Amino acid sequence: MYADVILPLPFSDLYTYAIPAALQPEIGIGYRVIVPFGSRKHYTAIVLKIHREPPDNLDIKEIHSLIDSHPVVNEQQLRLWEWISFYYLSPLGDVYKAALPSSMKPRDLLQTYTPRTETFIQINPEKEKEYSDNLLRRAKKQQALLEEIKHFLTANKTERISKKELCGFSNFSASTLSGLLKKKILTDICIETSRLDSDKMPVREPYPLSGHQQDAYIGINNCFLQKSTCLLHGVTSGGKTEIYVHLIAQLLAEGKQVLFLLPEIALTTQLTKRLQAVFGNRLGIYHSRINHNERAEIWQKMLSAQPYEVIVGVRSSLFLPFQRLGLVIVDEEHESSYKQQDPSPRYHARDTAVMLAHFFGAKTVLGSATPSIESYYNALTGKYGLVTLTERFNGVTMPDIQIENTRELRRRKKMKSLLSPVLIELIEQSLKENKQVILFRNRRGYAPIIACSQCEWTPKCKRCDVSLTYHKKVNRLVCHYCNSTYRVPEKCPSCQQMSLEPIGQGTEQLEEEVLRLFPDSKVARMDQDSTRGKDRFGQIIHDFQQRKIQILVGTQMLSKGLDFEHVKVVGIISADSLLNHPDFRAHEHGFQLMTQAAGRAGRKQTAGTVVIQSADPGNPIYSFVTGNNYAGFFHAQLTERKLFHYPPFYRLIRVVCKHKDPGKADKAASHLAELLRKSLHERVLGPNKPVVGRIQLFYIREILLKLENGLSTQQIRDTLKKAEMNLRLDPDFKHAMLYYDVDPL
Repeated sequence: MYADVILPLPFSDLYTYAIPAALQPEIGIGYRVIVPFGSRKHYTAIVLKIHREPPDNLDIKEIHSLIDSHPVVNEQQLRLWEWISFYYLSPLGDVYKAALPSSMKPRDLLQTYTPRTETFIQINPEKEKEYSDNLLRRAKKQQALLEEIKHFLTANKTERISKKELCGFSNFSASTLSGLLKKKILTDICIETSRLDSDKMPVREPYPLSGHQQDAYIGINNCFLQKSTCLLHGVTSGGKTEIYVHLIAQLLAEGKQVLFLLPEIALTTQLTKRLQAVFGNRLGIYHSRINHNERAEIWQKMLSAQPYEVIVGVRSSLFLPFQRLGLVIVDEEHESSYKQQDPSPRYHARDTAVMLAHFFGAKTVLGSATPSIESYYNALTGKYGLVTLTERFNGVTMPDIQIENTRELRRRKKMKSLLSPVLIELIEQSLKENKQVILFRNRRGYAPIIACSQCEWTPKCKRCDVSLTYHKKVNRLVCHYCNSTYRVPEKCPSCQQMSLEPIGQGTEQLEEEVLRLFPDSKVARMDQDSTRGKDRFGQIIHDFQQRKIQILVGTQMLSKGLDFEHVKVVGIISADSLLNHPDFRAHEHGFQLMTQAAGRAGRKQTAGTVVIQSADPGNPIYSFVTGNNYAGFFHAQLTERKLFHYPPFYRLIRVVCKHKDPGKADKAASHLAELLRKSLHERVLGPNKPVVGRIQLFYIREILLKLENGLSTQQIRDTLKKAEMNLRLDPDFKHAMLYYDVDPL
């Protein structure tokens, strides 16, 4: 017998191994096996197929050993892996690497998963009479501790106590316990325990839905009678989460599991508390900030007879081994964070979630106040169902959105701060009313660049073609592409003048300015730099909810579905920077970010105010934002997309060629483009040098494919693979790196 296995290496091919006779009765599809690969290495592979067809290669190796007594990957997961590999042109081995927690992929024959153990203390029954008569006659402290232990065991009807609990006893000391253990009156035992929270949580019934929420809930269920996927287009603060709660409760009553996807780890903290209040321990959380051993335990629990019924997580939770998945909810479905950029597989979690649900025969809800152009188009053309929620919960009015013309204010010398006079006045009034403020600037650090005012020299990264960002708090220059850091020069290295100045502003500078303007206020910053610790997201959100923070400054993290009750004012600083990227999606992303950021204001009883600071207030995008006019924005974008052959009318594939030699990068990309044009003709654009043409010492060239929706995915895949194979025939391009980004963002 033979097994075709997936290796955790960047290969699309399966590798065949002979199954030793002793393992043949025990092995199966979805099992982990240790296999030799190369001359000296071993890897953990996943069995995809078992058969009796001998391979052409007679020098076939045997499977070394079997890790599992049951499959750790089920049929639906394997189908999903193969689909991701096929559609996103990613090696199947990369999909496997992304899917399993690293501690479940041991190498070199060593199992790296470390079970958690806890020490428990119990009374030795063989010494029970002896210690009462002799051993403790003079050891009063030991006798007192022993009596306290006996009382605990009797009261709790148990035979053992954890050492952690024992440390809280009034008569406990390490030496006293050690004495009882040496006399063997007590014995200690290590027991494997779960890292997962198993405390029983009090739960409540879901809150009743309002009339508008009830209509949306019924609409989704009616939609599911004919469509597998429904888009819930609901205004910010419309109460989508409570609708989700009722849908989850309905599915759990039917014995199904639910996956609730979120775009950012930051959102899991707030949402999890709301869902745990209803579903308690039936809910599990899965994301990258959970350590590898905890992730492995969650995986094993999902395989058990009592799996989590609801999983809340980011895109990686798609890969968990669900057994009876009935519903997938993709909240904030428009978010670009759902797209995996690096490393491979470069999949989009929203679209992959729809496919995962299809494999289980489950339903999918996509929710957003600002749906992606593609999803809304799919809803209008009948591929998805569509349900709209047009009013905020409890009749709260939409915020008043004002555009402040910073160019005019500067011309009239009225702009004396990063904040306009109107925004400063609104913040002052909000603080007097004991309300909160959010200030949004989508650039971290203190300043995007520093420059010499005499010769205009600017520092660049040595590994990437990009200017360095100045971080004042750590007094370092940082590359936001490769994370390299450099010291800040005291004088200009070019002209030797003491004339270096920060240009532009990031969240760090905005925080400093706010503290200068409002010195008595409690100010905090929420961006990638300030939330590096495991619990920093949750701590900042908790402090803001508890009103320990009055003004919160941050990047786009603040725009993603967070719900704060007392926010009255939202300021969007340098809004034009959201729209001025050389990308056909720039206006879509800018509209979404501004609308979502504005939606954080006035979410309860108090009407909110939003100030958007722009030097180009005539840009038509601002009229769509201030009018809360998603439909108008959508149709304007759709006209442009159709004219210039962009999604949703065409599919895009970005072909990326990288090399450490710029000349070879150019030649390889040009040669590949010519090979592709033989089949795809005018659909091939480029090669071009991207805005950042070198990252981590690799020079980058890009080819863009614009493909009609009706073209065969298999044919496109075959064309790309054939062109790549022909490119590799040239020894000059042996070390060129090549990858594909399907449906790039």
